[in-house]
Parts: sequence; structure tokens; C-alpha cells
Amino acid sequence: MDRFSSSHFSRRGGQLCVEEVSLTEVAQRFGTPCYVYSRAALTAAFQSFDRAFGDTPHLVCYSVKANSNLALLNLFARLGSGFDIVSGGELTRVLAAGGDPRKVVFSGVGKSAGEIRQALEARILCFNIESPAELRRVSEVASAARVTADVSVRVNPDVDPKTHPYISTGLKQNKFGVPFQDALALYREAARQPGIRLLGIDCHIGSDIAAMPPFLDALAKLLELVDRLIAEGIRIDHLDLGGGLGIRYRDEDPPAPREYVSALLQVLKGYPLKVLLEPGRALVGNAGALLTRVEYLKRSDGRDFAIVDAAMNDLLRPALYGAWHDIQPVELRAGVARRYEVVGPICESADFLGHDRELAVEQGDLLAVMSAGAYGMSMSSNYNTRPRAPEIMADGSRLHLIRSRESVDQLFALERVLP
Repeated sequence: MDRFSSSHFSRRGGQLCVEEVSLTEVAQRFGTPCYVYSRAALTAAFQSFDRAFGDTPHLVCYSVKANSNLALLNLFARLGSGFDIVSGGELTRVLAAGGDPRKVVFSGVGKSAGEIRQALEARILCFNIESPAELRRVSEVASAARVTADVSVRVNPDVDPKTHPYISTGLKQNKFGVPFQDALALYREAARQPGIRLLGIDCHIGSDIAAMPPFLDALAKLLELVDRLIAEGIRIDHLDLGGGLGIRYRDEDPPAPREYVSALLQVLKGYPLKVLLEPGRALVGNAGALLTRVEYLKRSDGRDFAIVDAAMNDLLRPALYGAWHDIQPVELRAGVARRYEVVGPICESADFLGHDRELAVEQGDLLAVMSAGAYGMSMSSNYNTRPRAPEIMADGSRLHLIRSRESVDQLFALERVLP
């Protein structure tokens, strides 16, 4: 029996559908490979976080890096979302999509002077400061512009999130944030710096975390620092607990947003601080799928390969992290299933979407790579001169093209041959 991680992807008469539309129709209209998202799933995911806070002052800041399509950003902006950005380009996207700059937090370890000026001109909510050198640069840029920069310090609590090492960000050996033992000194310095106003504390320990203890351990460390700041008369207004809540790809059982938020608020009783969260994957991951077609079936040295038209340039996570995505036939086919390596046409042995998948398929069949809404299109590339896939939004019985398929001509439009 099929088990889908989002109720907005389901089977009807053997056909896999997104909301009220068959994925076969999506492929007929837009070709493959392509990304398809559910508007209802995106809306429900955001509201599950937002409503979990009840009357507690809060701001849900969608992590733009997870999926930066303008249509998704616009949808979240209309729902009242803030945004967590890590580049000037992401800020430009947020503003183009109708996002409120006063709901934007700027994270990242390498903010350039130009990006800082851009963010100050847009009047964002705050910068999440990740080093003493960055604090001084923000101070210099703000002072030169005769404005005040609101800042939080990203504190690294040295908590193990029990996730893949590439997406672990809260250990002391990671490049992110300020070591916990150095944070108080940096707050003291920030309180003296011209052009700086302290607004909060920020923390982000990693991505795709499936259990509450790492979040609660990090929160306990942050509250130790809050108490020290209060004792020294350093006032802050908000506590930004970052993102990182995982989703179900296979058999994970992460806390539901309501459970997650409730556990955090229970610990925060007695602290009159506005709470910020920066979810990314948890909002978009299970709202999207990558649709692909089987080009060839091949048997080699006792192994069966399903060679599809999507590849690691379209969805990098399996090659990069060894990540697991459910792969479903769009139309159920009678017959004996075989175990396939589902691979793409890229000239790399790492180009796979799934290992050892039991499928009953034939050449030309459609497959859906599930839970691909996060870090799919946003991490895609043009490797092997492959145009990036289109993106489609399902809205009930309607389909909207929200990003056109690239052409090969577009890929080298900025290049020049030597005279």
C-alpha cells in the first residue's frame, strides 16, 4: 500500500495525483523532468506553525534557501510569513515576491559590505551576527550610512542535532555562530558599538532533526545566556530558535509543529520574549515532488537499472547526502516488480535518485520522486549543460506554471568566445 508523506498527494483509480490533478496530466502539459508543488500543502504547513503559538508573540520566518521560487515566497508572504535569508540575492527575491522587509532576518557567515548596505536600505528586521568581525563590519557600514542596524547574535550552543554532518550547524567545530563561551563578551562589545542596537539572540543547530531533545538542550543553553544578559542590564526583545525540524522521508517520526512549538513554549514560560522560528524543509519538503520519465531499462552484471530523465543536477540530495526519497510509479502497473537502481543520465557514478527500489515499470513510465519540495530546485544546477526543470503549482483542479523550463541557449547567453 502506498504511504504518502502529504495528504495532498494521493492515488485515485491507480493514478498518483497532486490535489485534484493527475501527475500524468502534469507530464503531458509540461514535460519531464519537472517539479510540482501543492498550494494546499504549503498553506497547511505554514498555518500549522503559525497557529501553534496561539496568543504568544511570534514570527515564523520561512528559510528561503529551502526553495526560493517567487510563487512560494509570495504565498507565504500573503499568509503573514517572515523570511530568513542568507544572501543579498535572497533579499531581492523576497522583496520581489511582496515580502515585508521588517519581517526579514539576515543569517549567514559571510555577509559582504554591499549586502549589509542593501539590507540596511531595505530596513530589515535584524542581522544575525556570526562573528566579532561581522559585528564590526555591520557597525562600520551602519555608521557610515548614519543609520542603526538591529542585530541578534547567533550563538553556537555545541549541541549535537543527530543529523547528517553536512547539515549539522550547532557543534563547536562548525563554521556557524559564536561559541557559547564567547557570546556574553560579544554582547558587551555590541552594546558599545556605534550604529548597533541589540534586538535578540539567535540559534540554529542543524537541519532535518527528528527529535525534540536537541532543540530543548539548545534552548536551555540560550536561556542561561538570557539570564546573564538580564543580570548585566543588557535588554533583548526576541529569541530566534532557528529552524531544523525534520520531515518524514521514509520512516522518520519527527514532532508535529504543534508538538514542537508547545514543547518550546513550555520551557519559555516566564520569559517575556517574542519567539522567532526559521522553518524551511518543514514547510516545503513534503509539498513537492520531482516528476520524471523512464528512458531505458537496463540489466548489467545482475543489476537492473531504471534510467530516468531526471538526474543529480535536478535533485542533488541523494548524491550529496545519500538522502532517501520515496519513488512512486505515477500509474500502477500489473506485473512482477524488480529491484532497480533508479539513475539519471549524468556522467557521474554518483548520479542516482534511489538504490534498490522495488518497482513494476516499463520504458516510458512516469515516476514521482516524493518529498522533493525542499533543497531540490534550489540546489539544482546546469551540470552537463542540462536546462533546469520547470516548476508547477497545483491549486485544486488548476495547474500554474511558476517557472518555465530553461533552454540551452539561455545557459550560454552570458558567455563569449575569444576574438
